[in-house]
Amino acid sequence: MSNGIDLQELARQLSCPTGDYGKEIGEIMNTNNFGMTKKAIDSLQIKNKDQLLELGHGNCKHLDYVLKQADFLGYIGLEVSEIMKSNALDNNIHFLKTDIRFELFDGNKIHFHEKRFDKIFTVNTIYFWENPESFLKEIYRVLKFNGLFSLTFSTSSFMKTLPFTEFGFKLYSENEVINLLKLSNFKIEEIDSFTENVISKSGDEVERESINIVVSK
Repeated sequence: MSNGIDLQELARQLSCPTGDYGKEIGEIMNTNNFGMTKKAIDSLQIKNKDQLLELGHGNCKHLDYVLKQADFLGYIGLEVSEIMKSNALDNNIHFLKTDIRFELFDGNKIHFHEKRFDKIFTVNTIYFWENPESFLKEIYRVLKFNGLFSLTFSTSSFMKTLPFTEFGFKLYSENEVINLLKLSNFKIEEIDSFTENVISKSGDEVERESINIVVSK
């Protein structure tokens, strides 16, 4: 099942890609996660002049799709991985300007003032949050009133079938995530469960079960 892959190293790279292997992982994540990323972006109903924040953008080959949603958008991507930030810059050099940029952060504190963003989204990052309650409060803080936050992740029942998730992954059911969001004062707006056939990071074809939850402030 693992095809000789070092599962512990794979898990580490999925959490924070580094080096040449990290670049390869970034490509795989972008390809396999695009359906989930598109779902997250679509769910936000992006409008002209919205200020957007993405948490954990990877190599961000999906930025073109984001910017096609409306006009005069501001976009900031935050990453814990230096190689992913570098790749995102290279992949989107033609988009970069003062209101389109990529920055590093520590995965815990979001270094912007409160009520900064209209829309926030993140895909497949929740497994690596050190303190989910604290981080969700940070997201709530920087979201404008009536703003939307889209959280997309794969279910714990699916993730448990993957051999690398025993190394450093925190898995969640739909109800666990909903409870975390409510504890942070978010209001549930929409919940969408969906499946896709993808090639897993260990090389096997699998049917992935995922959830997109949209909440408001």
